[in-house]
Amino acid sequence: MTPLRVDVPGDGYHQSLISCQVACPVHTDARGYVRAIAEGRFAEAYLIARGPNPFASICGRVCGAPCETACRRGKVPRVDDDGTFVAADRPISIRALKRFVCEQHGPEARTPLAVLRDVENFAPPVAANAEEMAALLRASLDRRLPKADGQSVAVIGAGPAGLSAAHDLALLGFRPVVFETEPVPAGMLAVGVPAYRLPREVIAREVAVIEALGVEVRCGVTVGKDVAFADLRRDFAAVIVAVGAKSSRGLSLPGEQGPGVFGGVDLLRAVALGETMPVGREVVVVGGGNVAYDVARSVLRQIAYDTARTAARLPGTASVRLVSLEGLEEMPADTAEIIEGDEEGIDRVNGWGPVEIVRNAAGAVTAARFRKCLRVYDENRRFAPLYDDADRITLSCDTVMLAVGQSPQLAFLEDGGSDVEQFRPGWPKVHPETLATTAPGIFVAGDLAHGTRLLIDAVASGKAAARSVYEYVTGRKLASHAVTAHLVQERYRREPGYESTRRVPVPLADPADRLSHPEALVEIGYNAEQAMREASRCLDCGVTPVFDAVRCVLCGGCADVCPTLCLKLTPLSELAQTPELRAAIEASLGPDEDLAAHSAILKDEDRCIRCAACAMRCPVDAITMERVSYSTTWSTL
Repeated sequence: MTPLRVDVPGDGYHQSLISCQVACPVHTDARGYVRAIAEGRFAEAYLIARGPNPFASICGRVCGAPCETACRRGKVPRVDDDGTFVAADRPISIRALKRFVCEQHGPEARTPLAVLRDVENFAPPVAANAEEMAALLRASLDRRLPKADGQSVAVIGAGPAGLSAAHDLALLGFRPVVFETEPVPAGMLAVGVPAYRLPREVIAREVAVIEALGVEVRCGVTVGKDVAFADLRRDFAAVIVAVGAKSSRGLSLPGEQGPGVFGGVDLLRAVALGETMPVGREVVVVGGGNVAYDVARSVLRQIAYDTARTAARLPGTASVRLVSLEGLEEMPADTAEIIEGDEEGIDRVNGWGPVEIVRNAAGAVTAARFRKCLRVYDENRRFAPLYDDADRITLSCDTVMLAVGQSPQLAFLEDGGSDVEQFRPGWPKVHPETLATTAPGIFVAGDLAHGTRLLIDAVASGKAAARSVYEYVTGRKLASHAVTAHLVQERYRREPGYESTRRVPVPLADPADRLSHPEALVEIGYNAEQAMREASRCLDCGVTPVFDAVRCVLCGGCADVCPTLCLKLTPLSELAQTPELRAAIEASLGPDEDLAAHSAILKDEDRCIRCAACAMRCPVDAITMERVSYSTTWSTL
């Protein structure tokens, strides 16, 4: 038998193998910085992580990490200590590794700055390294694109989408002015994400870099109240609306209106800004997502914080119960949130939907009633809960927190934005690619562009909105180019035992220590040794064995030594004859060749661990390990 010669798959195929980079909305080369960490090149790792993401330091702490979900390490069989295989390994801890390099070389790496937590005096510090990083960012874009002529662009909302848009607009030659209704910048990052997950100094330092680029952030300015939307349209070359979905959504339950019932994001905002909310002693949180856990865990910290009571912002409470519609396996909250919440003492009640808030004659909340949820989604995975109305429970409480979703507020469009069409109240019609609204010069970013998603999705949409503003104002079209490089890896080798190395748990503070202060950090993070060990588990999916059919003698040695059995020699006659395969066979062998006389080497990409055993075993050097890397660049047409 002779081997079938088929051309090496195109760039798109190789790019798809780097699943972490493909999954990231801004296409961060996670593989690149993880492998750099494994080799001790920490500064280079930071530059790779920071390149496309102005919030790399923040993402290292609170990103939803779609890259980890896509990581191929979580799909390959795991080699156990006794040489047997386990169904699948765990993905690389990409988010925690990003935090590690940001702490080494990001804006938070310098001498700590005194960040005032007094809201009235809050001013993000502009550190020397912020200016240095701004200069580096400018230099990276110089001469690559013709810049704008300094036109002013208004951005409404200083959240991750708005600040990401302003960041890129500044690099593109504009003068962005960001209007933020809150007294602090960063939107929900500052008033929605608890400090025990995201220190306020990290936020301040990220914002400082963006301001050092020339972005002006005006906090405490509400569009529609302090400045009219019509004035922004008149005075600025373009407007980006990135207000986010910051308003808690209600459920219209009997008894919902009145004291003792709060929106979850309202509670988070009050805690972040030091405001007092009349929270009682028995709290029920309704919801099963990350926001619900942020709310429950924030309240729980006020329970434990019983020293220096004058510093506590909420009255003492006695218990926190989190009630979710979903069962434990279907809860949308991250697994880490659920585990950490359980460790900290949250009483989790799964599989119940609220039906009523019970109040006494004086109007005070006394209980919340729920009915059993038999099913949350239908057979098509659409949200279609099914209840058993006969099966009900009543939970005594004096406070209910609703964390069941958020919605945006666009009342400011009433003055000067009537031509911004909305497909339903609060949600404008948006072009899916340009993020333009129906009104000329008005663009959106973040939640308004795609609904409530991850932080990194907001960053990506902000960057996309900035590109659209550039095209709109300058009249120059931007085109993206995927730059792909193929490099043969001579004497490619991996770290000894990498295929059996277990995932290194991210070090956490003890639950008692976490509850010692409302801002006590939960994650301690990796040290250098732990980070390098965890990074060494990366399969380096940009590297792949490439087979030369002309040299191959079909000895089968590559399949024999493959530790995960990802290679297999199979007669062509035994393969399913798809149109694509038939075309390849005919191009290589002709239309009338006997398929039983030829074989193909099949490779299961989900099993390949890039160990190079096949290349080392091949007696005729028919297999080479080749690295494929890609990046996206932009140019004007």
